[in-house]
Amino acid sequence: MQSESKDSLLNTKLKTIIVLIITVVIFSFVIFRNLFFQSTYLLKSFGELSVDPEIAFKNNKPTFLEFYAEWCEVCKEMAPKVSALKEEYEKDINFVFLNVDNQKWDNYIRKFNVNGIPQVNLFEREGNLISTFVGKQEEITIRDAIDQIETKADYHSKIINPEFSGIKEKNKHEVSPRSHG
Repeated sequence: MQSESKDSLLNTKLKTIIVLIITVVIFSFVIFRNLFFQSTYLLKSFGELSVDPEIAFKNNKPTFLEFYAEWCEVCKEMAPKVSALKEEYEKDINFVFLNVDNQKWDNYIRKFNVNGIPQVNLFEREGNLISTFVGKQEEITIRDAIDQIETKADYHSKIINPEFSGIKEKNKHEVSPRSHG
């Protein structure tokens, strides 16, 4: 009889400990979800925070144009850096974010030859392309290019980094950001 009583008590304690652990894990996940999903959340919010590209190219301000996708791991990694730049410069620069998975941006994807993401294009006030960055970039690199927009209108550079989400060719030999596998 005592053995059954001890087993029952042990099972009750074990069940209580398991429930407690599960509760703590779920509670921690809810409390710290922003840490776990910050980059994904930032990417999803980019489209909502974006200046319309038509307005951006006509309002006499420099423009930061980023092509991205929510599934792109490099885009997720760069999202906090880009968000910090946006917070710092958004009064002086248009920030335009175009999701390559949204077909309404196809004309811009073709116009700016997007063949890897993330791709950041920087334009001076008159809408002339100054810099193009493809792939993973350090925040300081983009910050320096942004600072150059105002100080040196004839500044031209193209930085290509091998760490980007490549574009695979479709069967019809057409290439687009959405053809990534």
